[in-house]
Amino acid sequence: MDKTILITAQESGERIDALLARQEDIRSRSAAAKLLEAGLVTRRGTPLRKNYRTAAGEVYTVTVPQAAPAAALAQDIPLDVVYEDGDVIVVNKPRGLVVHPAPGHPDGTLVNALLAHCGDSLSGVGGELRPGIVHRIDKDTSGLIIAAKNDRAHEALSAQLKDRSLSRVYDAVCHGGFHDDAGTVDAPIGRDPRNRQRMAVTDKNSRPAVTHWQVLGRYARHTYIRCHLETGRTHQIRVHMAYTGHPLLGDTVYGGRRDKGLESQCLHARGLRFIHPATGEPIELWTDLPDWFREVLDKLGPPL
Repeated sequence: MDKTILITAQESGERIDALLARQEDIRSRSAAAKLLEAGLVTRRGTPLRKNYRTAAGEVYTVTVPQAAPAAALAQDIPLDVVYEDGDVIVVNKPRGLVVHPAPGHPDGTLVNALLAHCGDSLSGVGGELRPGIVHRIDKDTSGLIIAAKNDRAHEALSAQLKDRSLSRVYDAVCHGGFHDDAGTVDAPIGRDPRNRQRMAVTDKNSRPAVTHWQVLGRYARHTYIRCHLETGRTHQIRVHMAYTGHPLLGDTVYGGRRDKGLESQCLHARGLRFIHPATGEPIELWTDLPDWFREVLDKLGPPL
């Protein structure tokens, strides 16, 4: 829903996030900040930053997303469970499955499936729409994702994610050939200043991001790589590979073109390592490449 706001003389000079927080359908500074960070508040088509100062006579357009449901519902959706005990569950998520409910995806998500599978034994730390969720992967990325079954496990796994002892490994196919066999991309990621719907390597309002990569296979026009995440920023591998000039095969957001026969970016969360929150023992899990990923490799032709 779009709404327009005309700034009066009394409101002139006020920060935009404070002004938005008083709107009936926004009501809080945090909700206003989220709208601004998502690029949903504009003046003459240009997204505004949260510290923007208003001026009398200016007109702003605010796109307020449809409200998400108050709580997720249990739904009987098949799950490929790789590991499960009383504290954690690890699922091999298929491509196309959204992780948690959000505007545009009110149900049919991984969270809905977990609620049906686990019953009441999911952590409440993530809130009613994200129970048990410790980290996320994109809708069109397949692979391993871990969820906590109780608050103690959730807090321990979140701490591991923060101190980088929870390790995640991804396989991907990129455009072009890499000169080296391995390397590291150390470049901060934040909202793209030119398009708030995307992420980008930028020094403005960004956070450190580090991706280690190694070549697994070389093809005529593409390279099969493995990425180890040192940090976990939104779209990190997709942004970093595009930044190096090697966008992921099938990535229309960061690759700039659609690859025939491929519905999404060629990215699979292959491995996961964490310290068990109850026993303190290290657990390392791997999953096979999905059929769609293998078909992509086969279509690339013989390796070089």
